[in-house]
Amino acid sequence: MPKPVVAVVGRPNVGKSTFFNKIAGKRISIVEDQPGVTRDRIYTEVEWLNNQFTLIDTGGIEPKSDDIILSQMKRQAQVAIETADVIIFMVDGKEGLTASDQDVANMLRKTNKPVILVVNKIDAQHFTGNIYDFYQLGLGDPLAISSVNGLGLGDLLDEIVDRFSDDSGDDYEEDRIKVAVIGKPNVGKSSIINTILGEERVIVSDIAGTTRDAIDTPFTQGEDKYVFIDTAGIRRKSRINENVEKYSVIRSLTAIERAEVCLIVIDATEGVTEQDTKVAGYAHEQGKASIIVVNKWDAIEKETNTMNTYTKEIRNELSYMPYAPILFVSAKTKQRIPQILETIKFVSNQHALRVQTGVLNDIIGEAILLNQPPSDKGRRLKIYYGTQVAVRPPRFVFFINDRELTHFSYTRYLENKIRDAFGFEGTPIFIEYREKGGDE
Repeated sequence: MPKPVVAVVGRPNVGKSTFFNKIAGKRISIVEDQPGVTRDRIYTEVEWLNNQFTLIDTGGIEPKSDDIILSQMKRQAQVAIETADVIIFMVDGKEGLTASDQDVANMLRKTNKPVILVVNKIDAQHFTGNIYDFYQLGLGDPLAISSVNGLGLGDLLDEIVDRFSDDSGDDYEEDRIKVAVIGKPNVGKSSIINTILGEERVIVSDIAGTTRDAIDTPFTQGEDKYVFIDTAGIRRKSRINENVEKYSVIRSLTAIERAEVCLIVIDATEGVTEQDTKVAGYAHEQGKASIIVVNKWDAIEKETNTMNTYTKEIRNELSYMPYAPILFVSAKTKQRIPQILETIKFVSNQHALRVQTGVLNDIIGEAILLNQPPSDKGRRLKIYYGTQVAVRPPRFVFFINDRELTHFSYTRYLENKIRDAFGFEGTPIFIEYREKGGDE
């Protein structure tokens, strides 16, 4: 079940980033006493009372500003609002109600989404009178907090989780493979889906960001059922230095949450960009099966070993997901497009693969004989036994004598041995250690 998305919006300099950092427990957003500092949405995963959700920080909204940067910030905040399940509308309790607050409130009322009105900077008694002015916004009872001092944050988090819908989300059959098609705008995501479907089901244009919202397209081939989730870009309205692709990240994140398999589409003419690594990294962290699809391969001049060289570059840039198959395709010429469905089905099965405990421990035993576990100050790591505790993604628990003796390199070694024995192609696998009493 995908995690709800909570967006923090409001005009510049009301304390959104300070609040975000307080909830996240670390300084993620840049905090500076100057309007417009937070240029890009930033997200963090939050858990409160056993409820998990994604919190988005946004740049401030200046609805009537002609400033290019502020208009871009308004646009990215709108994307966050459209994507969010719950919206926190933050206002400044010291400054009081402003005309810009009224304009933002008018924008939010049109969304028909749960909006929590939060009055920030109420850190002194003489500011409490300002709270009542905000009833004029018509968004219900204002909730007073102080992000700097951490006052009222628990009540706000309670209010957030109370607003989450009980709707479980997708109504698709369990045997339908949900596939998120993710990547920067204009890399050919919609074209790939249309080519697979054999019909124009998704609008295709050369303008970056034609797909405004995530679009679900169910598809059946023989006995195999799929649903493709196409993710939106943002239309480029002006030539500025801001990286417009960043504005589509949150839609990609929510699509990844819903999916079982991710097609990470890369433009062959551009190679792996920073934005590609961010989106792919999130798919990896969320434990999704993944396929790297290099589109527009027809536009690349081929020489000896061109594909091998390109593969090495991708493996280097996306070093954390060596398990992901790479397909070089062209939606334009339909080159290797049929392999996409075959590979989706294959990695979906690998994602759900379960290994018997006895066979797993035979493999781990052999791995230990070939390469002894690490030791420290005369004490060696002992692995008593392992078991697989989950699928989609595959998770393993190893019972050991001392967690402090574990080392990343040995964990990677064990992971490679498991992959050599069982496959798990296209899916991350996760290994957890638990201490168990035993012989030192």
